[in-house]
Amino acid sequence: MANQWLSWLPFLPADVPADFASPREVAAFELAQALPTLSPNLHVSLAEDDSLGEGFHAVRKGDDVTISGGKTGLLYGAYWLLMALASGAALPEDHSSAPQYALRMINCWDNADGNVERGYSGRSLFFQGGKLAYDPARMRQLGRMMASVGLNVLCINNVNVHDPAQLLIEDDLPDLAKLAAIFRPFGVRLMVSIDYSQPMRHGIPTADPLDERVQAWWKHQAEVVYAAIPDLAGFLVKADSEHRPGPFTYGRNHAEGANMLARALKPFGGMLVWRCFVYNCQQDWRDEKTDRPKAAYEHYVYLDGQFDDNVILQVKNGPFDFQVREPISPTLLAMPKTNLALEWQLAQEYTGQQIDIFAMPVMWQELFADMPRNSIMAMAAVSNLGNDACMTGHPFAALNFFAYGALAWDPDACQPDDIIHRWIRLTYRFAPDDENALADVLLGSRHAYEQYTAPLGICWMVTPNQHYGPSPDGYEYQAWGTYHKADRNAIGIDRTADGTGYVLQYPEALRRRFESTQTCPDELLLFFHRLPYTFKMRDGRTLIQRIYDDHFEGYEWVERAASILKALPLPDFDRALVDERIERQLHNASEWRDIINTFFHRLSGIEDVHERKIYR
Repeated sequence: MANQWLSWLPFLPADVPADFASPREVAAFELAQALPTLSPNLHVSLAEDDSLGEGFHAVRKGDDVTISGGKTGLLYGAYWLLMALASGAALPEDHSSAPQYALRMINCWDNADGNVERGYSGRSLFFQGGKLAYDPARMRQLGRMMASVGLNVLCINNVNVHDPAQLLIEDDLPDLAKLAAIFRPFGVRLMVSIDYSQPMRHGIPTADPLDERVQAWWKHQAEVVYAAIPDLAGFLVKADSEHRPGPFTYGRNHAEGANMLARALKPFGGMLVWRCFVYNCQQDWRDEKTDRPKAAYEHYVYLDGQFDDNVILQVKNGPFDFQVREPISPTLLAMPKTNLALEWQLAQEYTGQQIDIFAMPVMWQELFADMPRNSIMAMAAVSNLGNDACMTGHPFAALNFFAYGALAWDPDACQPDDIIHRWIRLTYRFAPDDENALADVLLGSRHAYEQYTAPLGICWMVTPNQHYGPSPDGYEYQAWGTYHKADRNAIGIDRTADGTGYVLQYPEALRRRFESTQTCPDELLLFFHRLPYTFKMRDGRTLIQRIYDDHFEGYEWVERAASILKALPLPDFDRALVDERIERQLHNASEWRDIINTFFHRLSGIEDVHERKIYR
């Protein structure tokens, strides 16, 4: 099973030969093995046209199709054609497509010991026992999956760089070069996360970015790295965050820190990706002035225009940390002179950990409604991959990987409903009624999960550290700055101009929408406002009644979903995993329902108007 699972590519049973060196070879191979089954009368020609780059142009005349494109464009065009045939889509006579974003990245949080930070699909695909150790056939599987949805950069190690991962760009460089060669035919370039203080491992007493010794060390090391891997995408850095080293130690700002590294990479065409997840993680809960969501904006926006042109700031989609519901990060809207990457999390750290069903395209499409397309130039997603037989732990979690690729390629061309139906057709080839049944479950899963977990934008009612299951006050008095401050009268944080002032970081239209309780979306109401339990929602219900209703309804949705899933004709391997995980989801949803409802009932003393069971 380990070398056969390709989720949405089941029509590609044969492994890509290990000696292939170019995307064109892979494209020709995939077409040759799949067309006799998918469309035996179709004849496909590949015409290289470097002017198209990663884009492709397909022209059909009867049973003859010509795909033109650059080196990777040919491969993307081949996969587009095969997936169109496999999903039953009609082939147009003329079709062109090109990615909207230049870098479409997967960030793996794999450690050299084989553990995966926030990993829910087994251990690392890449590491074991402190070294690179992988199944080459599995790497080619991953390359195919990435290429089929247009992803072109893979960062293989954790942004929290732990010993001995620093050796990837030193002693382990020959092994890293071998891995890069495996992915190269799929148009996938490797990236590595680096330790900002790495020069200090070599006798230099500082990591000050303005120190000439530090600059010289990184310049030399970049020369060494690119001599081994000329097409390395670059370095990824987490600095000055959650105890990681960075320029702050030396009185420097993020632009000075990032530009130093970027200049070492620039002669080789390398990019420096700098994460903006920077905040005070030692906040005193008694401090009512510091508001964690404000941190990224305050650290970076004043530096707009000061970053070199091969620096990309990687900004999380929301101001917190991949919560079930957050507003768009204002940093994404406020740096027009800087290269920005939007960062999502495929790994379901706060959204069910690939146990509970959570289809992400609905959430992502909502985000794009508030974000101009030209505000970013790259996309990044934290990986949901591991070495389980099903590489995404839950078979349905593969949908999120698939959807991310589609949206990273062109967010305007993909609606969640279309993505979900296409993935189901490719993966399962169900009859229409079964396809629609599963699609309804997947489309409803985000709303249901939100209903039975933290209410109306509150965030952080999860069990500390592991982040699965309810713990209403788990983070309330900790140093992470993640508070809800619920008492007997009210709940929520006032982030209006009269409160923490966070709302002032937004452009005028969004600021006005969020600042008024009359226009703020219900789902974000308690993120921006502190309100009494008796507050009247726009639908006439009180706030506390909305909380009760949501949690009961969320659990009831899981019950219905479980019944639907049990009736679907899933293959045996998927059947076993889906059945096991929906039972765990039922338990999780019941825990959330009962604990959250009881928590707020004990605080408010207000009864459920429908007299449903709430534990005292």
